[in-house]
Amino acid sequence: MYRFITFLKWFPVAVIACLLAGCASSDGDEVILRVCNWEEFIDEGNWDDDEAIDIDGHEVIMGEEPMYKEFEDWYYEKYNVKVKVYYSCFGTNEDMYNQLTIGDKFDLVCPSEYMMMKLKNEGKLEEFSDEFFDVYDENNYYARGLSPYIKNVFEENKVGGEPWSRYFAGYMWGTTGIVFNTAKVKAEDARHWDILRDRDYYRTVTVKNDVRDSYFAALAILKADMLRSEKFISSPDYSERLAEEMNDTDEKVVDRVGDILQDIKDNSYSFETDSGKADMAAGKVDVSYQWSGDASYIMEVAGENSVNLNYIVPDECGNLWFDGWVMLKDGIDGDAAKKHAAQAFINYISRPDNVVRNMYYIGYTSVISGGDDDTVFDYMDWHYGTDETEDTIDYDLTYFFAEDGSDKNYTVRAKKGSEYGSLGAQYPDLNTIKRCAVMDNFDEEAYERINRMWINVRCINIKDIF
Repeated sequence: MYRFITFLKWFPVAVIACLLAGCASSDGDEVILRVCNWEEFIDEGNWDDDEAIDIDGHEVIMGEEPMYKEFEDWYYEKYNVKVKVYYSCFGTNEDMYNQLTIGDKFDLVCPSEYMMMKLKNEGKLEEFSDEFFDVYDENNYYARGLSPYIKNVFEENKVGGEPWSRYFAGYMWGTTGIVFNTAKVKAEDARHWDILRDRDYYRTVTVKNDVRDSYFAALAILKADMLRSEKFISSPDYSERLAEEMNDTDEKVVDRVGDILQDIKDNSYSFETDSGKADMAAGKVDVSYQWSGDASYIMEVAGENSVNLNYIVPDECGNLWFDGWVMLKDGIDGDAAKKHAAQAFINYISRPDNVVRNMYYIGYTSVISGGDDDTVFDYMDWHYGTDETEDTIDYDLTYFFAEDGSDKNYTVRAKKGSEYGSLGAQYPDLNTIKRCAVMDNFDEEAYERINRMWINVRCINIKDIF
């Protein structure tokens, strides 16, 4: 169901945009907006007619042009100001940060939460204006449509003593876990991160080529007995303790994590950023450490080929991650017109029909529920709902869609097993979320130590030397 944007499709745009990243902020009355996003993380348009989303009671949703190009026309129509978007991409948070370090200039970028914290602590972020949060402005689709659950997370979590929400506008969110072939992998094995180094699955495992994600998984393996213990799980401050344990950077811990990652490397088919999706769907591997959005895509594609894959957040814990938009102080540089355009860009892609386009196109889950607009929920019901009465489940999405005091029904009747399929990957239940932790920003000394360990793992095998 979900579309897949190949490397070749985005690469020319990214190269051209990166070359233009140092251009002037404006050209006459035209506002120049430099946007940098993850690869394959926005609707690029060019849909075929049979891909149109036709939901009862809604206008047909269709992606014709890249969304960032359509924004230019929308902005001129709404504000009578011309804007030109230069759009480019990055592969990892660290790649994006390195681009900024070498002097690339962007106005709006989309890091994960821990990188947002790093940028904020370094004084690199521009605060959102009060007008951006005005729910009475009909064009403020973000403030009007943000999920109540996500809004609470962004208000409760602090960076530098301030709520995330002042500097970080959510885009996509999800968990990390294990995708596995149900015909070849025992479900019980997939419930534990240790499957990544399990010799029963030698050379049939892919792991993220990302220092933070791989460190997280290895840390969960190291602490598995404690994380699964009843004493730990039942502690009154479980969530706080889980976050503390899963952000442990003690020097001895890092060394032991390095040993585990060496074992994982020796056992794996590859460390990858994006190729794991194709390898899993093609049957080259049976186990894959994935972000939930990519897991959803893989399961959809494999299902079309009658290959049954499931997704599980291991019993020890999972990472609860958020990717969102931040404005860079260096790029905005006090330009009120540029800041207005940057905030409007976030609002445009938060419009419910555009949210659906992006979710359909990239497979990830938006932070937008839609507020009074039911387009997003109706899309989920259209995509996953069934009229069958046997072998079904009622999947409750109330926590994500419902405002406090609302008595609206946000339950999807779906096929049994959907809780381990794309539906469960896109919207984890509250029990799954409870055993997830958010990654913190490490201090510079910890970053250096962990990065040195990661280079040793990726480039050489210390065990073979000594």
